Amino acid sequence: MRAIVQDKYGDADVLRLEEVERPEPGHQQVLIRVRAAGVDPGVWHIMAGQPLGVRPAFGVRRPRQRTRGADIAGIVEAVGPGVTRFVPGDEVFGVASGSFADFALASSEKGLAHKPEGLSFAEAAVIPISGCTALQGLRRGGVAGGARVLVLGASGGVGSFAVQLAKAFGAHVTGVASTGKLDFVRGLGADEVMDYTQQDPVDGTRRFDLILDTGGNRPLRKLRRALAPGGTLVIVGGEGGRGLLGGFERAMLGAPVLSLVTGQKLRGLTAVTSRADLITLTEFVEAGQLRAPLDRTFPLEEAPDAIRYLHAGTVRGKVAITI
Repeated sequence: MRAIVQDKYGDADVLRLEEVERPEPGHQQVLIRVRAAGVDPGVWHIMAGQPLGVRPAFGVRRPRQRTRGADIAGIVEAVGPGVTRFVPGDEVFGVASGSFADFALASSEKGLAHKPEGLSFAEAAVIPISGCTALQGLRRGGVAGGARVLVLGASGGVGSFAVQLAKAFGAHVTGVASTGKLDFVRGLGADEVMDYTQQDPVDGTRRFDLILDTGGNRPLRKLRRALAPGGTLVIVGGEGGRGLLGGFERAMLGAPVLSLVTGQKLRGLTAVTSRADLITLTEFVEAGQLRAPLDRTFPLEEAPDAIRYLHAGTVRGKVAITI
């Protein structure tokens, strides 16, 4: 089968299309014929081995898992022993190790669910990681009806889902993006939009019950001043991949420490794609409250270009690889 693989860390040039052996499902594993795979920033971090703090988990000198990709949508080809939720022919979506390939293995008990009705495979493939991250971020921030929610990075992968989900929870949503992406954010359902090139959304003139920072680089001291009394800041990911922790330092170290000192609720988030949350997202999709904001698709052989396109920062929503 075909797969996008790498044998060293680096930019997208280290990726290549190669013929590899098709995997066989083991206990509680599902073999999926991949129809589409989502592209998210995590793919870039593992490809580049940046920040350096990711390498103990994924391989110190080179990626332990050669095939890239995690988000997946496709058709069950075969199931291993102990699988009861899925049968061959089922259309599914979720996460699988090495989804940039013709076939990939997924756990039947964790991040896999039946594909939402009415979505293409490409649309379904961009939901799992970003959708679950947005959902878990809003929950961690205690989103509720009537809450004033600020989404920083509202035009990105996580942000575009967060705007829609916050609205579904009944919040008043302000989405922050650059000038050319404001109409896109409005189209997601944001009550208000702010152009960060024209005004500072966290200058303290407005206060929010929940700020969801989806990979920005604003200092914590600035983010704090835009919180209403009792409000919560949730940081997801981080811009910049260099050094030991890169932009993740704010979420993993800065926010928890400063929260202890100031008494404000400043939280970092490490999301995990779960079957339960995939089912919740499916319910929102099928109720018409959530759509997959698919910007562009690339064929498998152009996976390096898909990652370059995502990393360039011009994407509105999500990017998928189709197979």
